[in-house]
Amino acid sequence: MPEEFTPEAYYDEYGETEWERLDRDFYGRLEYEETWHFLDRELPGVGRVLDVGGGAGRYSVELAERGYDVTLVDPSSEQVALARENADDHGVAGRTTVRVGDVRDLAADPDSFDATLCLGGPLSHVLDAEERRDAAAELHRVTAPGGPVFVSVMGRLAALQTIARMAGRVDPEVDETELLPRLARTGDYDADLLDEFGLDPSGPPMHLFRAHELRELLQRAGLAVHTLTGLESVASQRRDEFDALGDDHREAIRETVAALRGDPGVADLSGHLLAVATA
Repeated sequence: MPEEFTPEAYYDEYGETEWERLDRDFYGRLEYEETWHFLDRELPGVGRVLDVGGGAGRYSVELAERGYDVTLVDPSSEQVALARENADDHGVAGRTTVRVGDVRDLAADPDSFDATLCLGGPLSHVLDAEERRDAAAELHRVTAPGGPVFVSVMGRLAALQTIARMAGRVDPEVDETELLPRLARTGDYDADLLDEFGLDPSGPPMHLFRAHELRELLQRAGLAVHTLTGLESVASQRRDEFDALGDDHREAIRETVAALRGDPGVADLSGHLLAVATA
């Protein structure tokens, strides 16, 4: 177990990979392209946008390039530093405010933003259920009435499928098959779980969501959820093999993902679930 097993420590170490993640392979681009489909559809034409847990600024930079005034907050000081560099490198530092911050306490006035993003899993990295409720309430509190709120989280069923698919095919020291029953029940990939089975982490601590759980969390916070979709959809497995596909096969996968947008069963099977709500 790492000396400090926290999301902040993980993303400090992850560094520039977080900026590269959404463009380094076909799987990452699916997540990015599908998210932008909904951003394009739901964002107001102008205004102030909050990017919660925005990491190195992949979404913030593009939003600023499109003319929005963006505030990015992230708990990782390394990711915040990279976000400042990326905003400067892309010539949008004047439209981008970047600071260390936490989704559970956004340190902003009520109704401060015309739209709020919480993408890539910030709510998944809040392991305590009550604190997740606080975080969802914060997303609602800082968004102007009627403004869109976009929340994506890590999906539980896709993670279980991945672990089951790799069972017995990897080194025993990294085989996480024994975690499956408890992970299926709780969704909590945390230090207690790993310590029980004597495993080192393969990723950051996280809570893996079911689709109904994400909807209920946001609705209890007062947000009106009108879309719940799977970003990688039926392409959530075999991710390492997609880059060997030809253009025709990739386009067929993209068209299939688009055809299944908003399907609740597909959302529950996806690596990332996206909810679009109204404050």
